[in-house]
Amino acid sequence: VEIYSLHVDCKVTSRFAHTVITSRIVNRANESREATFEVELPTTAFITNFSMSIDGKVYPGIIKEKAAAQKEYDKAVSQGQSAGLVKITDRKLEQFRVSVSIAAASKVTFELTYEELLKRLLGKYELLIKVQPKQLVKHFQIDVHIFEPQGINFLETDSTFMTNELTEALTKVQNETKAHILFKPTIDQQKINSELDETLLNGDFLVCYDVKREATAGDIQIVNGYFVHYFAPQEMPVFPKNVIFVIDRSGSMTGRKIEQTRDALLKILQDLRPEDHFSFITFNNKVVEWKSSLLPATEENVASATAFMQTLTASGGTDINGALLAAVSMLDKDEGLPEHSISMIILLTDGQPTSGEKNVEVIQKNIQKTINGKYALFCLGFGFDVSYKFLEKMALSNGGIARRIYENADAALQLQGFYQEVATPILMQIEMQYPENATEGLTKNNFKLFFEGSEIIVSGKISNELDLLPVEIKAQSHMSDLTLKEEAKVKEKEQVFQNQRYIFGNFIERLWAYLTIQQLLEKAISAQEEDQKALEAQALDLSLRYSFVTSLTSMVVTKPSDQQQEELANKPTEAG
Repeated sequence: VEIYSLHVDCKVTSRFAHTVITSRIVNRANESREATFEVELPTTAFITNFSMSIDGKVYPGIIKEKAAAQKEYDKAVSQGQSAGLVKITDRKLEQFRVSVSIAAASKVTFELTYEELLKRLLGKYELLIKVQPKQLVKHFQIDVHIFEPQGINFLETDSTFMTNELTEALTKVQNETKAHILFKPTIDQQKINSELDETLLNGDFLVCYDVKREATAGDIQIVNGYFVHYFAPQEMPVFPKNVIFVIDRSGSMTGRKIEQTRDALLKILQDLRPEDHFSFITFNNKVVEWKSSLLPATEENVASATAFMQTLTASGGTDINGALLAAVSMLDKDEGLPEHSISMIILLTDGQPTSGEKNVEVIQKNIQKTINGKYALFCLGFGFDVSYKFLEKMALSNGGIARRIYENADAALQLQGFYQEVATPILMQIEMQYPENATEGLTKNNFKLFFEGSEIIVSGKISNELDLLPVEIKAQSHMSDLTLKEEAKVKEKEQVFQNQRYIFGNFIERLWAYLTIQQLLEKAISAQEEDQKALEAQALDLSLRYSFVTSLTSMVVTKPSDQQQEELANKPTEAG
């Protein structure tokens, strides 16, 4: 079975990426063989379409509500069917796999489409394409078109498998607002060496870029009655922060995990700003405060903390409740913290609560009640023995986020990377305001904190008659209260995309649906049960209307009638 053509075609329009992967396979044997299409796609993406055509007949994938799809699938399972298809394989990727039996000399074409909104992290957007053909491919190409009306500030490509020969197959063309990247290696360029028919193409192909920004109230784009508003101020004074690191040193952290935690914390200590305050609480079944209050990050205090870190060892149980309550209480009691500063608690744990309060729902309630909106809680789950759902709900209920830290060689770098994302808060209490009578379906438009290097995105529908869309942003910076105003001329804005040939017409509407679904699902995590059902019902409705495979929908893949009838593609969740 030979893959004779593999094309990855990606169009990014104003951060919204639409990727189509087409694989053409021929069976050169003189009997029927199984052809497999296997793709890894970013976990943040939603699959929107899949089809296979065998000898000219098309078999589409149909997106349905999960239970309905399961029912249909169960009917087919009774005929000896293989199970679901999409699963998380790595920290940024999940796998989609489908196989079909094709007759001698027959051809099959697989086509998968997925979409995602690229998220700005540490000052750049990252488009990740996983490349794993597992064989030499006669016609192989990755074709990326980027159009950013704000202008492209910088653009770079990176790859885990590039060689000097392969670099020759890569071309980049760029002007003020557009970039085109083409990677088209010949069969000879793909080979590990000329004797072996083995491919070099195995790994990540990355495109990283950022856009130009004027020092105003962000950038508004409008297409077909939907708008998106991007806001990412830069070069603003940084709020001093008060950070308590709450570190699990229970028995399961022994060995490599505690060493990696120590390495990361030693680097993070070096990154603290002199105006920051910090402290550590370590816990197993006992909760130990390094100092009774937070200390300014002077050279002397950082050196003392570094010495303390070196003595960190792991044993005993896990009292998450006690440790977090101690952190909140330390922040509550501390009167020496700078005015106009931001307080946060960063919890790192690798397990379930086994000491003190063990009921996760009680812990969640305790923490939410004592934090009471005053501080942000970030929860890092180390490895796969943690109850990620519990950590995620706790973080989202207290103005923070949760992240899984994978037990790989680079765990210390993952921890540091997370810290860098939250290290420079520059705005708080951000309100993005739009005229109520002229907009509807707004995505989230109030944000507690804004960190340098990230981006706030708000999207919604505007009424038909609107000529001007006024926006107003209110926020607190370290020095003052800000009010920024902007007016977007609707007709003028719509003109921008009119003559771009590779833009799918309703991309802002799809971006709006993507963002709305992501936010509804996130909101459902920390909502009460009744609200949760309502939020999920809304998200399901949008997933079906815009045909996205989300955690509430599945894709049923039909096959030729002489084979196992169908397969099911589900979107996995980090918590699942």
